[in-house]
Amino acid sequence: MMVDEPLQGQKQGSLFGKLAVVIVLLILGVALFGEKGVVRMVKLMRERENLAMQVQNLKDENDRLKHQIEALRSDQRYLEQLARKELGMVREDELVYQFRPAKEPPVAELSGGDSEH
Repeated sequence: MMVDEPLQGQKQGSLFGKLAVVIVLLILGVALFGEKGVVRMVKLMRERENLAMQVQNLKDENDRLKHQIEALRSDQRYLEQLARKELGMVREDELVYQFRPAKEPPVAELSGGDSEH
């Protein structure tokens, strides 16, 4: 019966080894994919970078709007230019010429050749 004892020890050792591998794999899985895992941290870092870019874009937009507000309050030329462009306003003594768009030429004229060939 002495022969069976080493086999039992080998079985217990291999079971312990398998259990250790499973535990290590579980720990790695949690470390990589858990709530505070590496994958989540990488996603959060990317999201943080995107949000930082959005914040910078909004700051730039705010600066642009502040300059525009200041120009509207103090620059009469800018105000007049904006009224002409956005609202189509003109002064009382000005004449406005409006040109109709030219009609599109027939397709044969566009090709530059006879359609009979």
